[in-house]
Order: sequence, then C-alpha cells, then structure tokens
Amino acid sequence: MDHSVLLALLIPFAGTALGSAFVFFMRKDMPALLQKALLGFASGVMVAASVWSLLIPSMEMTPGNVWPATIGLLGGFAFLLLIDRITPHLHLSGGPEGPRSKLSRTTMLALAVTIHNLPEGMAVGVAIAGAMGAGGNGITIAAALALSLGIAIQNVPEGAIISMPLRAAGNSRGRSFLIGALSGIVEPIGGALVILLASAVTGIMPYMLSFAAGAMLYVVIEELVPEASEGNHSNIGTIGFAAGFALMMVLDVLLG
Repeated sequence: MDHSVLLALLIPFAGTALGSAFVFFMRKDMPALLQKALLGFASGVMVAASVWSLLIPSMEMTPGNVWPATIGLLGGFAFLLLIDRITPHLHLSGGPEGPRSKLSRTTMLALAVTIHNLPEGMAVGVAIAGAMGAGGNGITIAAALALSLGIAIQNVPEGAIISMPLRAAGNSRGRSFLIGALSGIVEPIGGALVILLASAVTGIMPYMLSFAAGAMLYVVIEELVPEASEGNHSNIGTIGFAAGFALMMVLDVLLG
C-alpha cells in the first residue's frame, strides 16, 4: 500500500490517540479556547473537503445527472441521524447534559464515539478509492489527506472526553489512554475495507462520495459548530473555521 494512502488512513486514528494522551499531562478539561479553535478549524476543513473532495467529484462522475449526488448526500445525513438515535448523544464540551456528568455512562460514551468514528474512516477510504481509481474526476490523494487531517483534528477532543473521565473514575492513566485511543481504531479499518472493496463498487462511487459528504456535514452541523459556538469566546471557533476552510481551499487549488 502506498505510503500516502497509509498515512491518510492512520491520521484520524492518530488524532484520537493524541486526544486520549491528554490524560497523561492534564488534570482537568481541555482549555475551552483550544477546544473551540480546534473544533472550528476542523469544521472549516471538513466543510471545504466535503464540497471539493467529495460532492463536486461525485457530480462530475455523472454529468447532467445530479440525483446520485443528491441521494447519496441525503443518505449520509440519514445514516448519521440514525446513529445518533440509537447511541448516546455526544457532547464534546461535557456540559450539564453531557456525558461527563455521569461517569457510569463512560462505557456507553466510548461505544458512541467508536460508532461515530466508523463512517468518518469510511469517508477517508471513499476519497482514497476515488483518487486511486478515477482518472480526471477531481479527486486526489492530497484532497484525501486534507479530509483525513480535518477528521483527525475533530478526533482530538473526542479522545480526551473518553480518557479523562475514565481517569477521574479511578482507572490508571495507561488504561484510560488505551481505551480512549482504541475508540479510533475503527477509522483505519473502515477506510481500508472501503479501499479493498472499491473495485466492486465502482458503479456506485458517485453515491458513496456524496454519502461520505453527507456524513461529514452532519458531524459538522450537529456536533462541531454548536460546540465551537456556545458560551464565551465563540469568535475563536469562527476564526478557526475560516482558517480551516481557507487552508483546504488552498490545498485543493495547489495540490488538487
């Protein structure tokens, strides 16, 4: 497997592991300003990547026919909506109604994060599969890497909200880190499976690309933007969004 492909698959997992590692050097929560900046930046990258790396290539595969992209996009939203209905809702800030208010729910929280991570890993796999097999459809490995980076940044606070409550509940730092990091292992696995099956699903690639875009946009709208905007210093999240969006735009032009 090409090194750039392997890197794109592993970057999101590295983000989760990095967030889980906060348990080793932080006694309390992640600083609010840092969390807002990270969430805003990740939102900007993921929105831009969803449009340029997934939706536009999806529509370019079926010139004059927008329905595959539309159906896939709505399917991605519906899939993540279903996941949110059947798993504990994820609040990155851990506010009064968030998961950290009840440490007995830490196991369910870890499960929820793990399930949320699967479609994110698959989205990276879809982008990579499109870049590997689609000449001239507008997808590049660089675009897949940018999407992977945005997901990884989003995964940093997710890893922290698993490992740090586990530590507070009496687990060792090592065990808390391991459980938090392992919640992200499904991402490279899901991405690799999509790549391995790419040759068998070439005909539905437009649907898969737009499905991944819908899943990514759902995460941004439902989780990242509200968390980055609530409370004080919401402008930090907005600035982070602008920086992330601009970075992805530049990468798309220079490397796409």
